[in-house]
Formats: sequence, C-alpha cells, structure tokens
Amino acid sequence: MEQNDTTTIEMSAMEIHKVAPPPHKTTLQKLKTRLKETFFPDDPLRQFKGQPLKKKLILGAQYVFPILEWGPNYSFKLLKSDIVSGLTIASLAIPQGISYAKLANLPPIVGLYSSFVPPLVYAVLGSSRDLAVGPVSIASLVLGSMLREVVSPTKDPILFLQLAFSSTFFAGLFQASLGFLRLGFIIDFLSKATLIGFMAGAAIIVSLQQLKSLLGITNFTKQMGIIPVLSSVFHRTNEWSWQTILMGVCFLVFLLFTRHISIRKPKLFWISAGAPLLSVIISTLLVFALKAQKHGISVIGELQKGLNPVSWNMLHFHGRYLGLIIKTGIVTGILSLTEGIAVGRTFAALKNYQVDGNKEMIAIGLMNIVGSSTSCYVTTGAFSRSAVNHNAGSKTAVSNIVMAVTIMVTLLFLMPLFQYTPNVILGAIIVTAVIGLIDISAAYQIWKIDKFDFVVLLCAFFGVIFISVQDGLAIAVGISIFKVLLQITRPKTVMLGNIPGTRIYRNLDHYKEALSVPGFLILSIEAPINFANTTYLKERISRWMEEYESGETKKQSELQYVVLDLSAVSAIDTSGISLFKDLSMVLEKKSLELVLVNPIGEVLEKLQRADDTKDMMGTDCLFLTVGEAVASVSSTIKYQIPAHV
Repeated sequence: MEQNDTTTIEMSAMEIHKVAPPPHKTTLQKLKTRLKETFFPDDPLRQFKGQPLKKKLILGAQYVFPILEWGPNYSFKLLKSDIVSGLTIASLAIPQGISYAKLANLPPIVGLYSSFVPPLVYAVLGSSRDLAVGPVSIASLVLGSMLREVVSPTKDPILFLQLAFSSTFFAGLFQASLGFLRLGFIIDFLSKATLIGFMAGAAIIVSLQQLKSLLGITNFTKQMGIIPVLSSVFHRTNEWSWQTILMGVCFLVFLLFTRHISIRKPKLFWISAGAPLLSVIISTLLVFALKAQKHGISVIGELQKGLNPVSWNMLHFHGRYLGLIIKTGIVTGILSLTEGIAVGRTFAALKNYQVDGNKEMIAIGLMNIVGSSTSCYVTTGAFSRSAVNHNAGSKTAVSNIVMAVTIMVTLLFLMPLFQYTPNVILGAIIVTAVIGLIDISAAYQIWKIDKFDFVVLLCAFFGVIFISVQDGLAIAVGISIFKVLLQITRPKTVMLGNIPGTRIYRNLDHYKEALSVPGFLILSIEAPINFANTTYLKERISRWMEEYESGETKKQSELQYVVLDLSAVSAIDTSGISLFKDLSMVLEKKSLELVLVNPIGEVLEKLQRADDTKDMMGTDCLFLTVGEAVASVSSTIKYQIPAHV
C-alpha cells in the first residue's frame, strides 16, 4: 500500500505541460498556406527572393527554358559524351520508332517522325539529362487499340491518322495543363502496384499481338484480349509461314541473348542497344538478296522520304469523334506522363540531381502539342532508350538533339534502305523491348509487403489481358481509390496501455508487456477525422467502452475516464467536431469524463472555436501527453493506481 501511495504522489507531482493554442492567423493567411502547400510544395519562387530585377529575369528565363541554365557552361568534353550517347540511342530509336508505329496501327514513317521533332522540343524545355524521348510501347498500344475500336486503320487510314494526331494534341494539352496548374498529384493515383500489373499485362498483350508478324498471319483479330488473340492464332494455322517463323525465331533469340548479356554485364549495354538496328540491317539484306518477299515474308514496303510534313490541318476539334479523341488523349497522356516522369526521376536519383515534375509535365505536354502539328503521335521518355542513354554516358539533353539529327539524316537520305525490312523483325524488336516491362521480383515484393496492393496488381494484370487495356487500367485505379476510401472511412483506432516502469503508452496488441490502466480507457485515433468516418468512430469508441464495462477490466475498477490521443489526427471538419460534442454528452450521462491528448494546431483551434460553453475543452481535460493526462487526473480517481504506471 505504501508503494501505491508513493506512486500516486510521484505522479501527482509530475510537471504538467500546457497545450499551447496555435498562433492566430486570418482566414486569408490560412487559405494562402493551404494553396501553397497543395499547388507549390516545392516553392519554385524561392530562388527569386531578394534578387535584383535583372537576375530575376535571367532566373525566370532559365526556369522556363532549362537549356539556358546549362547551355552557357557547355563544353567540348560534354559534347563528345553526348554525341556517343546520341548516336547510340539513335541506333535503337530507328527500329523502335518504326516498330511502335506499327503497334499503334500507324504508318511506320510516323514512328520516325515522332523520333525527330519531339526530342528537339524536349532538349529546350526538359529538365532531365538522361531522358531519351520518342514513341513507347504502352502508349502506342493504348492509342492504337482505343482508336481501332471505332475506326479501322486499314479501311479508313486517313481518318485513323487524323484521330491519332488529334489524340496526341489533347494528350499534350492535358499534360501541359497539369504542369501549368500544378496538378501533378493527379497522376499519383496510378500506384506502383497498378503500374506493375498494368505494364505486365500490356507486355503480354503486346507480345501476343506480334504473333501476327512472327507467324506470318495476314487475317488477324482486331480485339486485344488474350482469348480472341490466341483463338485467332490457332484458327489461322493455314496462314502460318515457316520462312517467317524461322527468321522470327532466329532474330528473337539473338535479341533476347544480347539483352541477357547487357543485363548481366551493364558495361556491355551497347550490345543490346545496337542489336535491333543490326537485326534490321541483316534481315533487310537477307530479304533483298534472297527475294524473300516472294516467298511468304512480308516487308514494310516503300517509305516516304523527307522531313515531317505539317499536320495541324488534320486535327479534329469538333464532330462525332471528339469524345473519342479526348478520352484517348487523356488516357495515353496519363500513361506517357507517368512513364516519362518516373524514368526521369529514376536516373536523376542515380546522378544526384533534381527533376522538376511540373516542368517535366509542361515539357512533355508542349512536346506532344508541337508533335501533333508535325505528323507525330504520343511520345515520352522511354525507359529502355533512357537506360541506354544513361549507360552510354549522356551528360545533357544534347544527346536528344544528336539523336534527332541522326533521325533527320535517315529521313532525308536512308528511307529507301528500309523498303525490304521484314515485318517479322519489327515484331521481334517489340517483343524484346516489352519483356522488360514484366517485373516478377517487384510483384513478389508487393505480395510480401501488402496483400491488398497485390490484389490491385492482379486486377490490373488480368483486366488488361482478359478485357482490354483501358478497362484493366480503369479497374485497377478504381480498386486503388476504393482502398484509399476504405482507409479514410475506417481509420485505425487502437487501445493504449502503459509500459511498466515508464510513462510511455503504446498499443496493447502490439506491445505485449504494456498494461491497461484501471479506470482509464485510453484510445489513439490514427487518421484525420471527417464526415466520412465520424459514424464509424462513434460506434467504435462505444464498442470499446462496452467491452471495458463487460470485460475483465470491470472487475478491477469502474471506468471513469476516456482518454483520446489525437497526436496522429492531422485534420478535422465540422462533422468531426460534432463527434466530440456528441461523445462528451454521452460520457456526461454516464458520469464519465473525456480527456483529450495533444491535438495539433488546426484541430485544437477548431475544437476551441466550437466549445462555446467550455464544457468540452476545459483546462482540466486537455494534456500534452498521455502520461501527463493519467498522472494529473489520477489524484481525483476513486482508487490508487498500481505501482507499474
């Protein structure tokens, strides 16, 4: 008994810290702070503070055109590195550009157009030193599949091309708008699990679509699901060409082997980087020498020479297809923007420099707007091309300019050389490129860490391969949003207990040595309190009280205090305020007292404003820590607290 008395005295004598209200701010000041943290978390204007007008103008020009920042310090040494990396990625961009255009059901020449103008625009506006710009497989697949559902690229190729350019314009407009309006957080709804599942599913669909070229099938399904594709493959066995299959298998094995070498030994990156172009050259020579186009091997055919023709007169801004091109533009815009920014940030982290997400959105958006007027379709920073650019020693965005110049020379003088390039090689190049999108190790990590995220991954994966690319993505995003809503509407609430010999209070389920304090129900709410979860919290707290009064704890003591630790409650709305008022009245009827612990500034301010009668926020029910709350009110409790507290 003496020990209990001593403990009570010690706790009563414990210093109690006052909970300080937040400094007064006007509504305008609060709104300004909230808008700044929402739209300008990086505070882009901080570099202009305290600078003279001339310096501000220079900084402003450098912010809009990053090339003005690093351009004046450019040297011949940097140029040598950029020329090597630019020529290296050009050797990859040429066959990929032709292949991805075919994947999007567009003329192959459009893929080369899209590898010429957009890189020049990005070199001026982009902030990444490693991003290599051009067409990418996923955006090409989505663009082609969404447009093909309404318009046939074979029966009406001109209209299909017009819709592709128009979709590219709206993709760029959407991307640039996100950057200008500082709304980049919208693309964050594509979680890592969603992207991994979507990319893997799309990679399989893309690979299966190439069976048309790899097997030599002429009449192939227009649907994207795995079942109709495989059905088309095995119902067209009479169209299979053994010559095409032989060439396809040989070059596919060669490309996969070179990719394997580069993965095992990154310093040999140039082997896999040059393999696609080498495959194109060798296969073209074989077809030309053996007249293979007369023996069942289909070829690209004659490609138009010359630079990008103007296409602004082909853009559709009205008519029956407007809804389709806007939807296609937004979907492909989000996908290409997500890939481009993710790739840029990945390589920026490796070289320890910063990539401004909003500037990247503006750069990629303007790049696509300009591209849509110069016969280009959706482009962004491709991972495979950027990885080659990085490994080749790229120093600045000049590597994109070197690549574009190389493409320009190809467009002007080398197009006749691609006339005999077999389509089967383009299929093999696409399959090799998209295989890297299947990340099994990342999927396994997600399975180990978060089973719900793994479900999202599977939904994206199976949605893409069994339904359609855009529907699979929509399903995964919907489930991800549902997960967020679930976390908001069902916030975590835990019961705290005291760790013996300390004044520390922790989750009773987590810390087995923690003990509940007789007479106290100590709960921690670990989420913002708002209209979406107040009903749940009210019911959950009531259930805690009922369990206390009907459980083993009731035998030790009567419940007298409900202590709510609000340290993790970052925000509260009027519904949340009503929750505390209702809870206070319920506890008063039961002769219980409500004690609040460490509400943050915004929460405390709203609670004080709502507590006109001072019956909810008295000085004797507001404390800085749970330990101080228990120590302070224990002196008035009807029994002595055990010595372990």
